Amino acid sequence: MNWKRLFSHLFTTRSKLARLFPVEALTAIERAVAESELAHSGEIRVAIEASLEPAEVLAGKTPRQRALEAFAALGVWDTDANNGILIYILLADRDVEIVADRGFNGYVSADEWAAVCHTMEEKFRAGQYERGAVEGVLEAGKLLARHFPPLPGGRDEDELPNRPALL
Repeated sequence: MNWKRLFSHLFTTRSKLARLFPVEALTAIERAVAESELAHSGEIRVAIEASLEPAEVLAGKTPRQRALEAFAALGVWDTDANNGILIYILLADRDVEIVADRGFNGYVSADEWAAVCHTMEEKFRAGQYERGAVEGVLEAGKLLARHFPPLPGGRDEDELPNRPALL
């Protein structure tokens, strides 16, 4: 039993999430997603969660497992070109996970996605939550642009909401 992790989840509340990601930060992230999606035809979805339920922590659920659940629940897999990604932030574990749809198989390596996560986690450790999330979105967007060029005329046909989901 990892008591430190359990207590971290018990004491990382929705009010802490609201302090670290106030409305202004959510709006900045939303703008970064919209800006990024003008440079590629992929879809980026951001989900932020304060903590897991105690039973999930006790059962050993990992941030990756939860990110996969959120990927499905938010319908990120349901884009026409199978080129959606989820950037999942779990505050209690100070963890960022990126789940990419099958359209990225063979194009973007796990190390490239991990580098984006690492950049975000560094900013978060420095207390720069908005900046970390915005930079992560823009870095992920660069990876998408390499393999999924923008639509003609630079238009963005949103298949997923740009506003971060608060879970």
